Amino acid sequence: MSRSKHPPLVVIDTNVALSALVFGGGRMEALRRAWQGGKCVPLVSSVTLGELLRVLAYPKFKLTATEQGELLADYLPYCTTIQMPAGLPGTIQCRDPDDLPFLHLATVGKADYLVSGDGDLLSLVDRFVCPIVTPDVFIQRLSM
Repeated sequence: MSRSKHPPLVVIDTNVALSALVFGGGRMEALRRAWQGGKCVPLVSSVTLGELLRVLAYPKFKLTATEQGELLADYLPYCTTIQMPAGLPGTIQCRDPDDLPFLHLATVGKADYLVSGDGDLLSLVDRFVCPIVTPDVFIQRLSM
């Protein structure tokens, strides 16, 4: 971690945040406890938050509006919202354009980590401004 006295700033992709919020348990419970315990500070932007809101409302999850609100209450108070500039910074090429908001957020927010299970993002690990790691690796690094 680059900030020895401060919890790391972390961009958590939608699928990882969703897994920690909706499915919990195991390693994802450890990630949830990490942000709730102040061991990391998740970063969000209007675009990444919008995606999380959309996904939480998917019919397959069968979450009521109240349940969605409760899950967001377990996440958003621990997050720092980053105001994205009108002209987004250039970033590396990515196979999936839906991943660009997370790369932009990590760049603008000066994230210490981008946490993802997405193969397209993980394939960029050696070429991005911060480490792109799986939830398991991130939890392991937090406990060091």
